[in-house]
Amino acid sequence: QVQLVESGGGLVRTGSSLRLSCAASGLTFNGHGMGWFRQAPGKEREFVAFVSRHGWSTAYADSVKGRFTISRDNARNTLYLQMTGLKPEDTAVYYCAAKSRPYSDSDSSSSYGYWGQGTQVTVSS
Repeated sequence: QVQLVESGGGLVRTGSSLRLSCAASGLTFNGHGMGWFRQAPGKEREFVAFVSRHGWSTAYADSVKGRFTISRDNARNTLYLQMTGLKPEDTAVYYCAAKSRPYSDSDSSSSYGYWGQGTQVTVSS
């Protein structure tokens, strides 16, 4: 079965950096576009970043553009999210997801059929 396992979250101060990882198994990793989403308490899940199957194309939410970088290592079946310049408003549970509808909107959660369990990122001011 498909498993996506996130790691790398934690409690950090404003301005710090973190790198999240997502280890994938049970699917043909390079056959799926991959995304990161996040959900803060009391808020809906929101799109953070997307990377295409071979890493040639990326997309970001405006709120993280210039601070976060999504990447993937298809040889290791692993997705990454490098986060710099963290702000308190970045506090959320971060989820990785594998796209199940290739030609659908990459910033829509409905385009993704496989999800990890999430990793908590907390940024203190």
